[in-house]
Amino acid sequence: MMWWYLLKLILVLAFVGGLAFASLWLWRRVQPGMAFTQRERLVKLVDAVPLGATGKLAVVEFAGRHLLLAVSRTGISVVSESEAPATPHA
Repeated sequence: MMWWYLLKLILVLAFVGGLAFASLWLWRRVQPGMAFTQRERLVKLVDAVPLGATGKLAVVEFAGRHLLLAVSRTGISVVSESEAPATPHA
């Protein structure tokens, strides 16, 4: 009788594990922009530096240009703009 209990326990654990795996796989496929999916983005964050508790400077690459942005609680401002350096393809 004990072997029947253990067999059912193993089957239920496998079923629950399969459901967990399937739900995580489906969530990853449905959610756009997750870290698991690598796709070419139009906007790339190059670097960010904190400025105090509420602000930061961020360099963003967009359309072949680097934009230096000042980000704060009240808004975002473009500080400077320059051509993005050419990156060699590996």
